[in-house]
Amino acid sequence: EFECYIFILYSQVLKAEYFSSWKGQQPMYKLDIGWPKSPEHFTGQTFCVAVDSLHGLVYVGQRGDNVPKVLVFSEEGYFLHSWNDTVEMPHGIFVWNTAIGSSVWITDVGTGKYGHTVKQYSPLGKLMQVLGTPGNAGSSLIPLQFDRPAELFVEETGDIYVVDGDGGMNNRLIKLSDVVLGISGMFADHDHEMRLPLEKKVQVWVADRGNKRIQVFDKATGEWLGSWSGCFSEDGPYSVRFTADYKYLIVAQLNVNRLAILAAPPVGSIGDCVVVQTVQLADETKPHLVDVDMRSGAVYVAEIGAQQVQKYVPL
Repeated sequence: EFECYIFILYSQVLKAEYFSSWKGQQPMYKLDIGWPKSPEHFTGQTFCVAVDSLHGLVYVGQRGDNVPKVLVFSEEGYFLHSWNDTVEMPHGIFVWNTAIGSSVWITDVGTGKYGHTVKQYSPLGKLMQVLGTPGNAGSSLIPLQFDRPAELFVEETGDIYVVDGDGGMNNRLIKLSDVVLGISGMFADHDHEMRLPLEKKVQVWVADRGNKRIQVFDKATGEWLGSWSGCFSEDGPYSVRFTADYKYLIVAQLNVNRLAILAAPPVGSIGDCVVVQTVQLADETKPHLVDVDMRSGAVYVAEIGAQQVQKYVPL
């Protein structure tokens, strides 16, 4: 508590100086104009993107009638393949790597027979597991029901964190293991997106766009630890990701077409929200969800307005 208090006080005192020290500095990222090699494969609204850093793959979830719902690219930008079975309306996507293999997890906010679920697929698109009751919206834990689950994170241990509520009846963060371990309900009626930094084992960071803040929870207990709101007066955070070195957080702000780069606090602290730099995107780009290649540091941005995914590489 003492350390956290000192950090908060320190950051408040030095905030103006911290901002000015970055003015005029060179950009931290540049757009990779050659990624992907064949953008014509983006034929729908690109809602989400996930990086498999271990195998050099990028998965894109898109929506639309008669379009492949999942596209797979190499990190160099070459289109590899696509798949479509049992995916209705992807919202969030996550790649889970373990010692025995890889899988792709997708939250499906559709209202048809495949919707209101969290699903696990093989890298080639074979359905492996379904969480939730397909086609049925609800709040029940037994049987497990979701209502438009927005985003998820899967730990190496297999514990799953699901933000349940893209405008539906639920506004909760659920941790799933063999049983439901904890529920937090600290949200407005809008969707939320999370990033559980693997090297910050104690905290779960959640983008709460409806309340224009990032919330922080204790990973083990679900206890609310604090929030950041000072950086989001213009537009709430739609997505949050830590950079590969855990020094910064990348935040997508859809309505102002912007990526904000925030200073990450020391491990175990929350501190104050400090904008280090911003990347202004073109009008109507509408960045929705982002992901970071934890090996190369590249940032991938799923843009539902531009109907594309763009890659930014660190300088």
